[in-house]
Amino acid sequence: MPDSPTTGRLTGPAETAVLLAQGYPGSVWLTGQQPSRELRKGRYGPESITHPGKMLPTIARYAINTYTQPGDTVLDPMAGIGTTVVEAMHLDRHGIGVEYEDRWAKLAAVNIALAITNGATGTGQVYTGDSRHLPSLLPPQIRGTVALVVTSPPYGPSTHGHVRTPGARRGKVRKLHHRYGDRDNLAYRDHDTLAEGFTDILAGCRTVLRPGRHAAVTARPYRRHGELVDIPGMVVAAGQTAGLELVEECVALMAGVRNGLLVPRASFFQQKNVRDAIATGDPQWLSQHEDVLIFRRTH
Repeated sequence: MPDSPTTGRLTGPAETAVLLAQGYPGSVWLTGQQPSRELRKGRYGPESITHPGKMLPTIARYAINTYTQPGDTVLDPMAGIGTTVVEAMHLDRHGIGVEYEDRWAKLAAVNIALAITNGATGTGQVYTGDSRHLPSLLPPQIRGTVALVVTSPPYGPSTHGHVRTPGARRGKVRKLHHRYGDRDNLAYRDHDTLAEGFTDILAGCRTVLRPGRHAAVTARPYRRHGELVDIPGMVVAAGQTAGLELVEECVALMAGVRNGLLVPRASFFQQKNVRDAIATGDPQWLSQHEDVLIFRRTH
């Protein structure tokens, strides 16, 4: 555990023991060595910052490098601004994304075009539609050809986003870029509806995956009205109900590692919420990682 809400010493063996507790292999991915803004600079359009739930590019990159080969097809059924697709293109894979909201699909198309301009050797395509009906959204020839799915469910309708203060950094702090746009987005649904919808999405992913290939889903718990919501547990249940086999549980660090210490990259509101909780006698810790749940289509 961290020594304070903002810094901590890595405890690799203990973390590994937790991952192995249920009999699944796991590893720690050093994916947080650079801030997200540095990872996206020149690689994604400037408007990409407005999406409330972007995947860290290095997480997608690590998964693609680990579970695929050049020329393979990689799919993200909840593509957002196209992070998975763009990283696949730069690694000489064929990236396919499906996004529900037109706004984010258009930004994904901008980022795909930028990847081509930047010399990416793979191809990229984004489709707009509801991934709960995934097989009907994609060309028939894609069925059974995808080598890897990389995706993440939404963590409710609002994220920590970014902060601004009026005039010379004085006045009340306000949020921006913290909400999805379409009220029909799964992000706005209750937990049970989100779980059902995500199960449908993973069932569609199973249909398009090649037998023996993988789906990597990033997730982390979050607090709603002070109560911890177990999104990783929901993902495990959804994947298994969809007919996928859970084969690995990994940790993707969002924090950097310097001389054995974590260098946190928490938002203003994450830090504030933890400090407020500690002040009221409810000890909490800043989240420094994403769970990465690796499923496999067995047949």
